[in-house]
Amino acid sequence: MMKSLTVLGSTGSIGRSTLDIVAAHPDRFRIEALTAGTNLDLFVTQISKFSPSLAVVLDEASAKKLSQMLPAKGRPEIMFGLEGLVAAATASAVDMVVAAIVGAAGLVPTASAIMAGKDIALANKETLVTAGHIFMDLVKKHGVKLYPVDSEHSAIFQSLEGHRNSDIRKIILTASGGPFLNTSLETLKKVTVQDALNHPNWSMGKKITIDSATMMNKGLEVIEARWLFDTSPEKIEVNIHPQSIIHSMVEYLDGCVIAQLGTPDMKAPIAYALSYPARIATGVKALDLTELSGLTFFRPDLLRFPALKLAYRALTDGESMPAVMNAANEVAVEMFLEGRISFTDIPLLIEKTMDAHQPVRLGSIADVLQADLWGRRYSAELCSKMGGSN
Repeated sequence: MMKSLTVLGSTGSIGRSTLDIVAAHPDRFRIEALTAGTNLDLFVTQISKFSPSLAVVLDEASAKKLSQMLPAKGRPEIMFGLEGLVAAATASAVDMVVAAIVGAAGLVPTASAIMAGKDIALANKETLVTAGHIFMDLVKKHGVKLYPVDSEHSAIFQSLEGHRNSDIRKIILTASGGPFLNTSLETLKKVTVQDALNHPNWSMGKKITIDSATMMNKGLEVIEARWLFDTSPEKIEVNIHPQSIIHSMVEYLDGCVIAQLGTPDMKAPIAYALSYPARIATGVKALDLTELSGLTFFRPDLLRFPALKLAYRALTDGESMPAVMNAANEVAVEMFLEGRISFTDIPLLIEKTMDAHQPVRLGSIADVLQADLWGRRYSAELCSKMGGSN
């Protein structure tokens, strides 16, 4: 059966990998709508190859430029901004929405897709981090399926197949440790943007690569796992696993541990989300266990990775605190990439923002966006007062 897709964020790393899978399986998938940020050259190439009915960009100026870049014959409808994103997410011909927009910008279109009855392949961590209970309630209310795209959550999803949540003793999220796993605290103060973007195992976008270096990405995944798998925070554990071969595990009450292994490549979890319950060819190199020298695991150093501790704190505080933490992290990462703060300032900025926030109840997406805005404004103001310590 042909499945019609919208890809929110098609020019990002997840979006590009998704389209690679679609191209490899034209008998299974077709593209109805694509959305992109600023990479119009790549977007034009994608539109020419996949012929979507709708193409969405950030703003009106980009929409006019895109229209000029595309030939009139066969040109899709072009929209921009939030209205365009929602139109792409809710298009009547769409069966599944791949939510791959980075950050809180994915909240409204993803919620709109769920309310329109679309199944979701979720790559946007922030959707569940900032509004977990709201989104999971929407999923239940509208009877849609939500499939995780993150390699760790896909691994948990696969390890839970055929088992009961009530039998879980704990969920074990694995983390590579990023490029600074063995870096001294003193040296961390001096790392450059290029150092932080040099991930040892994965090829990802800039924001998530920095999150991996601080281990905030693992903190976000802890919060996401709490909602995806309806599991209490104390049952979610993080293990450093530098080889990135075991993508995550589930330990059951009888002492058995079920894990999912594979070569580090995002095409595998994306393909599983798109084709579930079937498995399809991805082009990912098969794992040869005889080539492995060993698999090692140890607990993360929270002095080196304070962002992970902050995420657990946000989950414990609950209410609006995860949204504020996430907003502060997005601002801090942007400021670091711009050279305005140092690498070690990232968790410091987040912590100070959280310290200043009094959690409030979130009853709607509008409430989440308000908390997100507060976090962004407060952390940006803090950053300006810091004056740039890089």
